[in-house]
Amino acid sequence: MSDHSRLVVRNAWKAFATHDADQISAVFTEDAEWLAPLGNATAVALEGSAHMVGREAIVRFLADDFPRFFVRDVTVTFHGIYADGDHVIVEETMTATLANGNHYANDYCFVFELRDDLIRRVREYMDTARGHRMVFAEEPGADQS
Repeated sequence: MSDHSRLVVRNAWKAFATHDADQISAVFTEDAEWLAPLGNATAVALEGSAHMVGREAIVRFLADDFPRFFVRDVTVTFHGIYADGDHVIVEETMTATLANGNHYANDYCFVFELRDDLIRRVREYMDTARGHRMVFAEEPGADQS
């Protein structure tokens, strides 16, 4: 089951990268939740929630909001994908150019909980202070590490 769970999450990341609402919708349960740290820079900048509830809200973020915020050069480097039954942990670094021109680079850890080969819950962890420095920096392109 663990290998299969890893494959489900790998395929979900491929769907996320398309920004296609139908492909993204197909990997989540209807009652899915995505929990990110409260007050994270992306949620603050987009005036959104750090706790998205329901497939529709998650799909809207990944298909519409994400590509408007992280506008180009989005790269995800996976450092590890670990699974135990229906739980999958992903360690990654994401880099991108933000809509304000700033460079973004942050490390993430995601915990995916699956149900019937679909994502039921995502818990997202990141360096929120680093994210705020990059997102809200005054000078585009400044190194905010």
